Amino acid sequence: MLFQHVAIAGLAHIDAPRRLSSDEINARLKPTLDRLGIKTDVLKDIAGIHARRLWDEGMQASDAATLAGVKALADAGIDPDKVGLLVNTSVSRDYLEPSTASIVSGNLGLGDECQNFDVANACLAFLNGMDIASRMIERGEIDYALVVDGETADLAYEKTLERMTRDDSTEEDFRNELATLTLGSGAAAMVLARAELAPGAPRYRGGVTRAATQWNKLCRGNLDGMVTDTRTLLIEGVKLAQKTFVAARQALGWVVEEMDEFVVHQVSKAHTAAFTRAMGIDPKKVLTIFGEHGNIGPASVPIVLSKLREMGRLKKGDRVALLGIGSGLNCSMAEVVW
Repeated sequence: MLFQHVAIAGLAHIDAPRRLSSDEINARLKPTLDRLGIKTDVLKDIAGIHARRLWDEGMQASDAATLAGVKALADAGIDPDKVGLLVNTSVSRDYLEPSTASIVSGNLGLGDECQNFDVANACLAFLNGMDIASRMIERGEIDYALVVDGETADLAYEKTLERMTRDDSTEEDFRNELATLTLGSGAAAMVLARAELAPGAPRYRGGVTRAATQWNKLCRGNLDGMVTDTRTLLIEGVKLAQKTFVAARQALGWVVEEMDEFVVHQVSKAHTAAFTRAMGIDPKKVLTIFGEHGNIGPASVPIVLSKLREMGRLKKGDRVALLGIGSGLNCSMAEVVW
């Protein structure tokens, strides 16, 4: 669906404060690596991830999302009681119930008429949240929506490293769980508004989504770890992305050379290279953060968009492509006109 009346009134990100380097992880894994005869530095040389960020002890997903939400509302210059919808999109969550959205809503002091709920769709959820909110704004149901995401990878690292350093861990175990060690923590939030209420703000045009759910077994995770077929996930993910890109070109009138920035979901060096090569994208138009932040799940697209603005790379009228893909497999591509 394409939108005529949706603007991005506020945008914010929070970088988790604690840096965990791949060298530190490799040092902890050295007995296992030596025992299994693994000499390749997969994290740095293949994934291109030299570090990732983690929160200080005790930080919950709702806490991180709340911090980003406060910052985004301030950026938009609106009071919390104007928000008609709160969507939390994080993979990480405090509990099975209540929803993380309800906790964030309570933390922010949103009104009793503000709908709030979680949307879960792996690394694609933030774009899904933007789409749901935009549909409600376009129909005139609400004036403002807040989409938030807080990712906490700390538990996954602790439990995964425990399993990988056991004396009975195998090469298959190592290969299956390695992708967990590319994850990162962070938070992002976006205020979407009826365009008439945010004159001059970037416009969200909307986009397209495609699915290849026959590949739903390639990556399966819980809060304490994840098992991933990284090779097949990359191959089938790029195929789905190419299909979605064709649909986006038709629906949005994209000409690759005419787009100013490509905000690509950050997974790894290999993923980003394959993605840009398959779509014919100029790598200079892709800001990468995975090297120092890892894969921050659904927060990665809004974090990159926020960092682009922070760096001054976005100019009035720039056409920005948002490219997201999540295990399942699902893929969305959308456009923001800055």
